[in-house]
Amino acid sequence: MRGIGMGKQADELELTLNRAAEAAVPEAKKLFVDSIKKMSVQDAKGILTGGQTSGTEYFKRSTTDQLRARFLPVVKKATAKVKLAEKYNQYADKGVKLGLVKKEQANLDDYVTQKTLDGLFFMVAEEEKRIRQDPVKAGSAIINKVFGALKR
Repeated sequence: MRGIGMGKQADELELTLNRAAEAAVPEAKKLFVDSIKKMSVQDAKGILTGGQTSGTEYFKRSTTDQLRARFLPVVKKATAKVKLAEKYNQYADKGVKLGLVKKEQANLDDYVTQKTLDGLFFMVAEEEKRIRQDPVKAGSAIINKVFGALKR
């Protein structure tokens, strides 16, 4: 968009989509909790014995489709507000035909939803790595937070 002189619209779209992503992320909490409740012993063993992001990979497998279904309407509402998605999709579709745009990037709502999911799972993976690096410290921080809240 910036490349064709639509910098102001790109900024507005970016801000709107960031706000939409922020609004959609709390939807993940319930789905993650449900995923944990449905976790099998085999899943738990895989997380404990797996790599640095095996817990994140479990969440990806068990929640991505549901998260996409919840995030997409929030993203669509945001792109409709800015009134650029339709125009973007038209240009991007032409770009796909010319080999300038990847097919998975040709629908703005789908692209933004996927990028939101990518960002969410990136943050979960980073937190998982931090916890695995020093589980005692991470556990202590959680305990302090819980009991600190109870003192107030």
